Amino acid sequence: MRALDPAKYEVVPVGITRQGRWRVGAKAFGLLTKEAGEDAAQRIKPLQTVLEEGRAVTPSVDPTSPKLLPLAKSPLVPNRPEVDVIFPVLHGTFGEDGTIQGLLELADIPYVGAGVLASSAGMDKDVMKRLFRDAGLPVVPWELVLRSDWEQDPVSVRKRIEKRLRYPIFVKPANLGSSVGITKVHKPEELQAAMDLAVQYDRKILVEKAIEAREIECAVLGNDNPEASVPGEIIPVNEFYDYEAKYIKEGSELLIPARLSPRQSKRVRELAVRAFRAIDCAGMGRVDFLLDRKSGKIFVLEINTIPGFTPISMYPKLWEASGIPYAKLLDRLVELALERHRDKIRTRYDYTPQR
Repeated sequence: MRALDPAKYEVVPVGITRQGRWRVGAKAFGLLTKEAGEDAAQRIKPLQTVLEEGRAVTPSVDPTSPKLLPLAKSPLVPNRPEVDVIFPVLHGTFGEDGTIQGLLELADIPYVGAGVLASSAGMDKDVMKRLFRDAGLPVVPWELVLRSDWEQDPVSVRKRIEKRLRYPIFVKPANLGSSVGITKVHKPEELQAAMDLAVQYDRKILVEKAIEAREIECAVLGNDNPEASVPGEIIPVNEFYDYEAKYIKEGSELLIPARLSPRQSKRVRELAVRAFRAIDCAGMGRVDFLLDRKSGKIFVLEINTIPGFTPISMYPKLWEASGIPYAKLLDRLVELALERHRDKIRTRYDYTPQR
């Protein structure tokens, strides 16, 4: 919100509570705290203000009033704000999995980022890997386990996993973000606890070969003709880049650009664009890679269709290093959203057969 030029934009903050209730705040710039000397609690004050003091509204998919926020009219909320484009800044379930994108599609409102298909495919690690594999992209071997199979016959599941993969392995919920529910399993005795944790968060569990690797990331920007940024590298403070290393424990390093040879850098950028296209992504995406320390082989790990977007997050920092500062990046993403919507409205949705 700070980086959006007030001469160009009037920001209307929309918050969604943990209970799924929608709130609309006043003008965003009045909510912002000063950046200097902020601590974590102060930085989230604008969001808290919207959630606690914003006007209650009801989501609606009525597209009959063009360019209106998808909020149903109510006697309690007589003045509904007009919007031209929505910028989703939501991670994980109900935000990055195609659901909010589906709402905006039905309401016929332009929005930043991937559509329903790319969002849902990008969230489901199993479907995403299948699309990457079918597109000829290098992926780490994996096995899919359903929660019901694990709960009904864990012995058979264990045998299937151990027949296909050697330890160490990663156990991950297929549909989640921020490394929640992920465990690195070093030996058979650790598998039970890892699976029991993962099934709490999803009905689909990804069991993936663990390799000794460097963690490389590359940002992609565009619609039908996407471009890749310079690659960056994450050096996690923990054994891998888990939730604690991302959000709690200090010491993880971001290296931009990554220490790669020109050939490796070119390969990462090419694979990033191919991964972006493989799921029909749009607007933005951050593609994560594993660079095997022994073989030097590069694997596509995953794509994030709504990457972290604070000024210190990898996605904007990668583009800043590639020549696009934060504010200009936001401008470009808004332009891409409007461009994609203009292309969408060219498509016919009715058909009258000839007699």
